[in-house]
Amino acid sequence: RRFPPVSHCEAGDGALILDFQTFFSYRYSLFQIQYAEGFHKGKRMSVLQQTIGREISYTGVGLHTGNATTITFKPAPPDHGYVFIRTDLPSQPRVEVDPDNVMVEESILQTALGRGEEQIHTVEHVLSAVRGLGIDNLIMEVNSNEPPVGDGSAKPFVDVLLEAGLVSQDRPRNYITISEPIWMYENGLELAVVPSNTLEITFKINYDHPAIGIRSASFLITPETFVKEIAPARTFCFLRDVEKMRESGKIKGGSLDCALVIGDEGVLNEDLRFEDEIIRHKILDVIGDFALLGAPLKAHIVAVRSGHAFNVEFVRKIERTLGIKRGRPVFNVPMSLESIKKVLPHRYPFLLVDRITRIDEENGVFEGIKCVSGNEPFFEGHFPDQAIMPGVLILESMAQVGGAGILSLPPNHGKYAYLAGVDGAKFRKPVVPGDRMMIECKIRKFRKTTGVADCVARVDDQIVAEAVLTFAIIKQQGMAMS
Repeated sequence: RRFPPVSHCEAGDGALILDFQTFFSYRYSLFQIQYAEGFHKGKRMSVLQQTIGREISYTGVGLHTGNATTITFKPAPPDHGYVFIRTDLPSQPRVEVDPDNVMVEESILQTALGRGEEQIHTVEHVLSAVRGLGIDNLIMEVNSNEPPVGDGSAKPFVDVLLEAGLVSQDRPRNYITISEPIWMYENGLELAVVPSNTLEITFKINYDHPAIGIRSASFLITPETFVKEIAPARTFCFLRDVEKMRESGKIKGGSLDCALVIGDEGVLNEDLRFEDEIIRHKILDVIGDFALLGAPLKAHIVAVRSGHAFNVEFVRKIERTLGIKRGRPVFNVPMSLESIKKVLPHRYPFLLVDRITRIDEENGVFEGIKCVSGNEPFFEGHFPDQAIMPGVLILESMAQVGGAGILSLPPNHGKYAYLAGVDGAKFRKPVVPGDRMMIECKIRKFRKTTGVADCVARVDDQIVAEAVLTFAIIKQQGMAMS
């Protein structure tokens, strides 16, 4: 009844997770069974948020910078989340743990956060330890631009955090859950999340090296499993790449004491902690990179040949799909189709938004979905032989998302939103039957009777249209957003 956990697969068994469609179908059916069982067992008690019991530090050198560095962990209040603080800089800036704060250009061999001088490098092992232990709120002060590498695993951080002790807080833990699969594919790299009541990670590696080859592993992630099976797994590199990395200014603090080094014949280190230590470390990295979401995820994560940059991009896609801002998820869809009809006067066939997935009043962001069906009446004439959604209707759909979001706010209840202006409209890709448009509107300016929003429509994570829309908010009856 469960997808069989595989701690090690021989070369060739990697087909375990190649058929994503079959896998999705299996896991989604299993999730529905688990959900029904959970429902009949009755309401479960809430799990409380956790922090650490006292301040504690760990000292060493940075893997890539080689700088001497100390990381100090401090307790944080409920709903605080994770934050790094650079204590070596005069302003002691806070470096937020947020996928939007990732330095993508630096996140090939590591995950790096920040901008300008306010950077913190190689955070994935620290974040993996924190998330893997089930810690929700933590302040991490670092007196350099990189935490210590330790032995190349998450175990040194796990050990000091457990020494500090874990403390429950008086606030229930919020989980990020999904109701349907989300996936991404690019150049042979694959990542997916499938609905589940637990966190499980399946990873497949495929290296053209006789000592590694194709392997798959799957683990149900709990704090106990993480401490015993994942945290001790060390980072790794190939001997052929060492000189190149050093020439580029990387791994200045690297050695056989903090990484597995793989030569032509095999691993140069004397002892492996696990027979499949390499793939376990890849799972460790996934846990650390997914900690950027800011809350624990309940899902089955499936990864094929994924690395830090791809992990981060997928985390961003999860945020966009679920409507998560700075790690705080929208747990319930704010507006169903029927709710939208209560604020917009539009009706079929001119109601061009199916769901509002995010209403972020504080940051002025509204997101919605338009599922483009082949039965849309405008496809009969646009065009009979090549169905393409008219650009003006894409604009209308964007305007309806922005209008529905604005009108859902208490000061605007009972009013209408007219589309008063369109600037800088660009249509980058055609929208065709079967596409699912994800629309985001960010309020640039807002006054009592007018608003200006930057709107973007995406299909499969690709921008299809964008424009700056101006709204007029009025009380009288009339046609809204024509």
